[in-house]
Amino acid sequence: MRMYDIIEKKRDGKELTEEEIFFFINGYTKGDIPDYQVSALLMAIYFQDMTEKERATLTKTMVESGDQIDLSQINGIKVDKHSTGGVGDTTTLVLAPLVASVGAPVAKMSGRGLGHTGGTIDKLESVPGFHTEITNEEFIDLVNKNKVSVIGQTGNLTPADKKLYSLRDVTATVNSIPLIASSIMSKKIASGADAIVLDVKTGAGAFMKDLDDAKALAKAMVSIGNQVGRNTMAVISDMSQPLGLAIGNSLEVKEAIDTLQGKGPEDLTELCLVLGSQMVVLAEKANTIEDARKMLEENLSNGKALEHFKTFLASQGGDATVVDNVELLPKASQQIEVLADQAGTIKTIIADGVGTAAMMLGAGRATKESEIDLAAGIMLHKKVGDAVQEGEALLTLHTNTDNVDSVVKLIKDSIVITKENVEAPTLIYDMITE
Repeated sequence: MRMYDIIEKKRDGKELTEEEIFFFINGYTKGDIPDYQVSALLMAIYFQDMTEKERATLTKTMVESGDQIDLSQINGIKVDKHSTGGVGDTTTLVLAPLVASVGAPVAKMSGRGLGHTGGTIDKLESVPGFHTEITNEEFIDLVNKNKVSVIGQTGNLTPADKKLYSLRDVTATVNSIPLIASSIMSKKIASGADAIVLDVKTGAGAFMKDLDDAKALAKAMVSIGNQVGRNTMAVISDMSQPLGLAIGNSLEVKEAIDTLQGKGPEDLTELCLVLGSQMVVLAEKANTIEDARKMLEENLSNGKALEHFKTFLASQGGDATVVDNVELLPKASQQIEVLADQAGTIKTIIADGVGTAAMMLGAGRATKESEIDLAAGIMLHKKVGDAVQEGEALLTLHTNTDNVDSVVKLIKDSIVITKENVEAPTLIYDMITE
């Protein structure tokens, strides 16, 4: 078998066999196939696409290129949630204890963030003492005992994907549905979940800016998951503006606590209920989405979800008293309000711009070497469709730095006020089950 023939075959729009995909992935991972040939194949895939069978085979082969996490010792159906990312995406902090509170095991492997704000682990480390450096045995024991635990990504998961992504990044082949879908799904499958719920974002703050592209990606990932034996569902949700009100690590922990108390922002609460309902059904703790939602709503109102969050924090060394006293969370030395220059209605809050502003304050990493300021971030006071008066606060910067002029300029460029009536954007666009 020759790599030349595989490139030529895909260039001409033909379907690659399982053996050909294995040959290319295995050879490239081992270093036997050079970058220039794989670059040519990636470009051929970019233009010619892949069939559902090819996509599933590519994903499975990347999973098998490295370690696979064995969660078989955890009782029940393990359900994972993956978001394609955004600004103020606090859902995991709420979903993990909420779904666990109805008996569905959540064994979550998360990473640190590169971009607007920290990842789930960075956010949780805003809680004094909380840590994710636990052994696999402790991780499994905690999930069996409390139905929830979060651990950092360990082991040599999907080395083929890491190599391929580095090459895609410099060959203009990142934005390819089959390559994106197989990359995301290979990591989820290698992480050991039995079932997967996907939150695919669309809008200015999302990777997929266009709704049709987001739907195509969601369908591709659901198809891959189901083909390789993982029950998979997806939600297409809005990221044209930040989700919720908080952008930044300790600020998002506080918002998660508010949400688990039933006092969170409407959009964040609704998205968590939608995603959580799917997770509960896939875990076979409810027969229908409607029944699952009722269970989750009940545990938000009766305090069980909040108690699960406390137990989760304490079991991994965190100071659970932060739930009752949020002043124990990291707090910035300055809170600076950004005021509206005119009266009207909020027409646009460009999620990317506000997210970048939060990163400039220290809430996220510009490079892997950057240090996060856990207290830094932004609290929105207005969302799209809200009325605002001249001189009224649009948001508050939480910062430990004095020079915020460039941040304020970026924010004002990212928020558009109009005299016209504006409706709030749709939150949930679609649900994909097959």
